[in-house]
Amino acid sequence: MSTPTPTPSPIPTVGTVPRGGPQAVLFDMDGLLIDSERIWLEVESEVMAWLGGEWSAAHQERLVGGSLDVAVAYMLELTGAAADPAEVGRRMLDGMAGRLTACVPMMPGAKELLAEIRAAGVPAALVSSSHRRLIEPVLDAVGREHFALSVAGDEVTRTKPDPEPYLTAAARLGAVPGRCVVLEDSPNGVAAAEAAGCATVAVPGVLPVPPAPGRTVVGSLREVTLDLLRSLTG
Repeated sequence: MSTPTPTPSPIPTVGTVPRGGPQAVLFDMDGLLIDSERIWLEVESEVMAWLGGEWSAAHQERLVGGSLDVAVAYMLELTGAAADPAEVGRRMLDGMAGRLTACVPMMPGAKELLAEIRAAGVPAALVSSSHRRLIEPVLDAVGREHFALSVAGDEVTRTKPDPEPYLTAAARLGAVPGRCVVLEDSPNGVAAAEAAGCATVAVPGVLPVPPAPGRTVVGSLREVTLDLLRSLTG
C-alpha cells in the first residue's frame, strides 16, 4: 500500500518577519535537532553484521552529515559483499524508521528554541540528508506546526555538503540565503550552509567543527536564542 503524500504546511510570508532579523531559520535534523547519531550507529552496526563485517564509531565518523547512498557504497566497499545496494539501503531505512516511530529523542534546548522562533513568527524549515521516510516521524514527534516546510535528502539532486538543500529551502520560503540562519552539527552540513551563503551556527556533535570567520560555534542549542540569530543577520 502506498503512503499518502503529506499535505504541506502553509508557508509564512517572509515579509512579515521583523526587519533586521533572519528571514528564515533552517534546521538540520540528525545530531542537531534530534539525538539520532547513536541510533544510526546501532542500525549501521546491524546492517554491517548482515553484510559479514564489523562497524565502529570510527566508521560512522566518515559518514556523518552525508547521504544514504554514500553510506551504502562505503559499507559495500569495506565488506566486498555482493549485496544489492538497494537492499542495503532498505535495511538501513527500515531500522531507522522503526526506531524513530517508537521514539524521537530531542537534543537539549531544541524544543525551547523551536517554540521561541515560532512565537516570533519567523519561518523555519527542516533540511536533512535523511530520506523523507525518516523525516515524517520526526515531524510528527517534534510538531509539524514548527516548520513551514521540510527538504529531504531524496528530494534533491545533490546532498550536503553541496548547497542545494539549503538553497532549495530558502527559495521555497522566498528568502534570501544571506538572510537565513542555518543550524548544523557536522562539517558536511556546515559546508553546505556556508556554500549557500547562509549565516551558520555550528553545534558540533560526533565530529568537531572549528571556529571560522562568519561561523558561530556553540556547545548546545541551549546557547542559541532568537537574539543571537538576529545578531547574525543584521
